[in-house]
Amino acid sequence: DPELGYKLQPKRFNNDSLSEWTSIDKGAFGFVYKAWHEKMGHYVAIKLLNDVRSTTLLNEAKFQNVFSCQNVLRIYGIYEGTPPDEQVKQKGMVMEFMKRGSVKTLCKNLSGPPPFVLACRLIHEVALGMRFLHSEGFLHRDLKPQNVMLSDDLHAKLADFGLCVLSITSSNNQEGTSNQNEKRNAGSFKYMPPEAFNVDYKPQISICLQIIFLFLVSFLCNKVANENRVKKQVCKGQRPTLVDLSKKDTAEMKDFLDLMEKCWEGDPKKRPTFEEITPMVQKMYLKHEGEIHDEVCKVLKKLARKENVKKIN
Repeated sequence: DPELGYKLQPKRFNNDSLSEWTSIDKGAFGFVYKAWHEKMGHYVAIKLLNDVRSTTLLNEAKFQNVFSCQNVLRIYGIYEGTPPDEQVKQKGMVMEFMKRGSVKTLCKNLSGPPPFVLACRLIHEVALGMRFLHSEGFLHRDLKPQNVMLSDDLHAKLADFGLCVLSITSSNNQEGTSNQNEKRNAGSFKYMPPEAFNVDYKPQISICLQIIFLFLVSFLCNKVANENRVKKQVCKGQRPTLVDLSKKDTAEMKDFLDLMEKCWEGDPKKRPTFEEITPMVQKMYLKHEGEIHDEVCKVLKKLARKENVKKIN
């Protein structure tokens, strides 16, 4: 499709108009900087990779350039230049800057999961983002708390599309990916469905349903599975315990538990679609929508107090 091919060409950035570089994150992937873009008039995030694999870099940039959804992080294009205090030219991505960090950051700063009402909204927005991707024929395959970014007022946006793949066809019911050589078990072990460990596995839309279940457990419980035990346990049909969640005195918690159990089905065909999930979580959230403003304000005040303590120390 010539039109799609045009859309998939990401914009190129160099050091022009970029200033005030500040390191904000680092990991096995590389570094993330915050920088001021003079022409845009706001801060952007620049993600530089340690081991630049052009295919992965272009993959993430081109897919997000196609997406136009309020629950998907925006990528502006590819960076090629020499960052301050560096002598070597590097490649990276210029992205929308999210000063609140990720859901993982939020849970860490709150020393636990967010209030249930906010959790409902975030889960609803994640479901909306995933439903949008599936409607466009894309599979994310790496949904986890650190890949769900937060806006200033704590709205969720899906990020990190390096493992995103285009479905063979989004117009019929066949499942698979456009690249049959794609790594079969790409993604994070602790968020993989059991079928992803099979030798002949091909990524399917149903993988995202298993992933969102594990996302829900780790998010609501603020617990993450031990990666060394995951492969053995899920292949045996074992799942994380929901005992802690079942004890929570929240009317909608039972609905979430039921949803989790549907998403963790060993048979991918028995898992619900995001078209089915979205109205379910929306219904849970709308019951508390009137409380969300106060709850968000409380969380933001708590985060501000913690930030002030850091500055004093």
